[in-house]
Amino acid sequence: MLEDAFGREVTGVRVSLTDRCNFDCVYCHNEGLGDTRGPMDAQDDELSTDRVVRFLEVAREFGVEAVKFTGGEPMLREDLEEIVRRTPDGMETSLTTNGTFLPGRAEALVDAGLERVNVSQDALDAEDFAELTRSGAYDRVLEGVEAALDAGLAPVKLNMVVFEPTAGYVPRMVDHVAENDGLQLQLIEYMPELAGHPEWAVDIEDVHDWLADRADRVEHREMHDRRRYYVSSDPGTSGVTAAAAADGGVQTASGGANPGEGMVEVVDPVGNAEFCANCHRVRLTHDGYLKGCLNRNDDLRDIGESAAEMRAAFRDTVAERVPYYGEYMVQNDEGEWEVNDAYLDATGDRDPYQYSE
Repeated sequence: MLEDAFGREVTGVRVSLTDRCNFDCVYCHNEGLGDTRGPMDAQDDELSTDRVVRFLEVAREFGVEAVKFTGGEPMLREDLEEIVRRTPDGMETSLTTNGTFLPGRAEALVDAGLERVNVSQDALDAEDFAELTRSGAYDRVLEGVEAALDAGLAPVKLNMVVFEPTAGYVPRMVDHVAENDGLQLQLIEYMPELAGHPEWAVDIEDVHDWLADRADRVEHREMHDRRRYYVSSDPGTSGVTAAAAADGGVQTASGGANPGEGMVEVVDPVGNAEFCANCHRVRLTHDGYLKGCLNRNDDLRDIGESAAEMRAAFRDTVAERVPYYGEYMVQNDEGEWEVNDAYLDATGDRDPYQYSE
């Protein structure tokens, strides 16, 4: 297993299979590359089936244990089942999707070896959903979640980006996963440095405080400084308040939800140096470039065509990985995050947002 200069082993890869999408979500950053929704037809620059599988075989050689297939919308790839089926043994497979293509395909994906699925769902109202995603596919997404559950992919994790347009929907979404067995909720902090519109950002600690008051119990995942909140369908039974959590009512992570209990996890990387210090993933873009960090596009490296080229690109990408918060970005005297001049001086002052070959 490869380890970077900061002692972080690379145990997982995220593979973008396309930057095409049938949605046009207002917060989209397309795996850090920017919202590039385009034609729905397959594009010439997309990784071929064999090239994706060859890369996964190389990653497995280096001890990578898990792959998450992403997009764009990865289910626009007609060969997705084949890719999942040909994923090397011992590598866990998961998928992030908007869910619209799961009806009719979820069972085949499970048969091919898919183990987990995340479905993007930012609201529980068709009109609100349409405004956020610029699509009219709300009912289809709900059908997709049911198809995933029916195919045995429980728990299905719902992804919800928390920002100004969605913050008011959080309580209803929390109730939704509490009331429906087989669902979990992942609240994802909005990242304005990738998606723009800094005025949309909300204080994620306010969400944490509300959840702590709502939850029956709270677990703390020390590795990424993440918190998981377990909630029942009856808010009157909540047993861990924000004050209790601060006084030691937070448990260390230990083992999942109980029957009749929903799990809500907050993914809050913005300004969280612990999150970056424990990042164990690299990313592969839809057109064949490895990147060591979601937030950066100045470290893109072409994987080439052959296994030998891919091995070299993988080694070099891991060797040059730098925690974004805490190293690439550092806090000034006012506690604000700013680009680390010392790092830029050492690397030739590259533009962190320039997608280049």
